[in-house]
Amino acid sequence: MMDPDSPTGLVLLNMGGPDSLEAVEPFLLNLFSDRELIRLPLGSLLQRPFARVISHFRSRRVRENYRMIGGRSPLPEWTSRQAEGIARRLGPGFRPYVAMRYWTPTAAEVLRRMVDDGVERAVILSMYPHFTRATTGSSMNDFRRAAEREHPRLQVIASIKQWYDWPGYLDALAGKVKEGLDGFPETVRKKVRILFSAHALPQRFIDRGDPYLEHVLSTVKGVMARVGDRPWLIGFQSRSGPVKWMEPDTVQVLDQLAADGHKAVLMVPVSFVSDHIETLHEIDLEYRDHARRVGMEHFRRTPSLNDDPAFLDALADLVKKNLQEEE
Repeated sequence: MMDPDSPTGLVLLNMGGPDSLEAVEPFLLNLFSDRELIRLPLGSLLQRPFARVISHFRSRRVRENYRMIGGRSPLPEWTSRQAEGIARRLGPGFRPYVAMRYWTPTAAEVLRRMVDDGVERAVILSMYPHFTRATTGSSMNDFRRAAEREHPRLQVIASIKQWYDWPGYLDALAGKVKEGLDGFPETVRKKVRILFSAHALPQRFIDRGDPYLEHVLSTVKGVMARVGDRPWLIGFQSRSGPVKWMEPDTVQVLDQLAADGHKAVLMVPVSFVSDHIETLHEIDLEYRDHARRVGMEHFRRTPSLNDDPAFLDALADLVKKNLQEEE
C-alpha cells in the first residue's frame, strides 16, 4: 500500500548535455542511437554502429564548440535549478528530480534514487514546451520503460507533455522579448525585427502529422499578442545531415532581412527554455558573426528563461492545474 505521507516526486525530463569535454562523444553516441529521434539507414541493428561512426567524426567540432562556452553544457544545471524552484513553489510534499535522455542522470538512475527515497508517486513534466515524438515522445517513452524495470510500483499521477500555450509561459517569454528590445538603442528600437528561432525537425515528422510546427506557431502568436504590433519572422536552426528539414533555415532568414536593408534583429530562441549549446554558441557566436558579415549593425538575443521567477511560477501553476484535473 502506498504511504500517504511519502513525498511526491517532481521529475523534469530534458535531453541533457555533456558535463565535460570527454563526455561529448558518448553523449553524441547516445543521441544518434535513438531511433525515435534519428533513423539512420539500414535498420535498427545497424543504428548504433552508424551512430558510433557519426559521433566519432562529429565530436571534434562539437567538442570545440563546447570548449568555447566553458567546456560543458549548462543545461543540466539549469534544469536542476528549475526542478528545485518549481518543487519549492509546490510545497514541502514535493521532491525534485531531473532525468536526462542522452546523458546523466538517466531515467534509470533517477528511478533507483526515487526507490531509495521512498517516492511512490510522481508528476512527470517535459521541459520541451512543444510536443514532438522526437523529443518529448522519446523522453516519455524512455522514462516509462525505465520505470517498468526499476520502479514498477511508481504511480504517475500527472504526465505533462506540452504547455506551448500556457498563459504564464507566454507571459514570461513575452517579458524576455520586451527585455531584449529594451537593450537596443532607443534610436533603432522601433526598427528592430524580431526573429523567433526554433529547433528544426526533419520535415518527415511534420508530414506525418507531428504537431510541433503548429505548437511553435501558437507560442509565437501568443507571445506577440502580449508584446504588441511589431514585425516578426520565424526560422529553424540546428539543421544537420542529408535529410529534408523544416524551413526556412534561420540563417536564410537573417540573410533575407539583411538583403531587405534591415540593420537590427532580436533573436528569440522559442523552443529552448534554458541556455545550452544552441543559444550560447549557435546563436550568440555563429549567428551573431554571420549577421555582422551580412551587414547587420545591431544583433541581440533575448535572455533565456532559465530560473526566472515568473517562469518558475508559471510551471508550478501548470503542475497544480494538472493535479487538480487528475483528482
